[in-house]
Amino acid sequence: MATKILPSSSNHGFENECREIHDSWGRLNLNQLVRSLATRSKQERQQIRETYKSMYGEDVTVLLQKMQVPAGSQRDEAKLDQSKLCSALSMWMLDPHERDAIVAREAFEHEGETNFKALAEIFVGRKSSHITLIKQAYHAKFRRHLDQDIINLEPPHAYQKILVALAASHKAHQVDVSQHIAKCDARRLYEAGEGSSGIEEAVLLEILSKRSIPQMRLTFSSYNHIYGHEYTKSLKKGNSKEFEDALKTVIKCMCNPLNYYAKALYTSIKGTTTSDKGALARVMISRAEIDMDGIQKVFKNTYGVELRDAICESIPYGDYRDFVVALITKATTTSSQCP
Repeated sequence: MATKILPSSSNHGFENECREIHDSWGRLNLNQLVRSLATRSKQERQQIRETYKSMYGEDVTVLLQKMQVPAGSQRDEAKLDQSKLCSALSMWMLDPHERDAIVAREAFEHEGETNFKALAEIFVGRKSSHITLIKQAYHAKFRRHLDQDIINLEPPHAYQKILVALAASHKAHQVDVSQHIAKCDARRLYEAGEGSSGIEEAVLLEILSKRSIPQMRLTFSSYNHIYGHEYTKSLKKGNSKEFEDALKTVIKCMCNPLNYYAKALYTSIKGTTTSDKGALARVMISRAEIDMDGIQKVFKNTYGVELRDAICESIPYGDYRDFVVALITKATTTSSQCP
């Protein structure tokens, strides 16, 4: 039976909330977990997590992880739904920097090959102060250094160079963006790209490593203003096609995040063989409290269907689907749920 999301109540004590969550473990009542957690704000989730630990001496996120079905075990559809839900709920309850640290580590072990898009989303979409917290959480949990893991990737990949540059850019600590620097960098990109025989990776990577993400956005905007088209339109298909394709993806995530995430959700929902199938939960959870409204609008305008409807048509009926749908609008009534 699918979950009916109930409205969150401001006068409902977190102690009672935690008792309900605790009681649901024994009965394996996943409906109750979704009802208790799906519509809670970041601050409320943090308070629930702290209250639960003080009452029962255990971390809710750890308990949720334990409820996942081990990979490789025999799993029917119900157990798969349970495992996906518990994984998503666990990530939802974590602090953002803890969550990103886990996403980064999982990206290195993604079905035998690195999930570069997941790593790019972190380094492009997070503030430098947040990146610092991610690196600290990554080292604390995995006893490894995130930057070094990127550098040591084998075999080498085009994304690797860009990620190394992005990691370095977060050390620039630039507070303000400069229109003058943006114009100068735009001209350098032109002279090292379409103004010559083709893109010079060294120039692009040097600029990328020395500028903050907001500064790079202004640079690409200045390029468009000066030369009458987007920088990515100037990239020529040559010997560095792999690098240029990776660069286009990173720049789209940087400059047009709503379009980027709408496409990531669409390909994940459709489940094409080349898509990042894990993008659905990752994007829904990471963007739910940031720009999900904008992503929904772009999704509808681009693909002609509401994001909620696309999920309901493609994801099997169950608590996991209801949880994902709840993240779209933080629904407070059953009318916003799948029929």
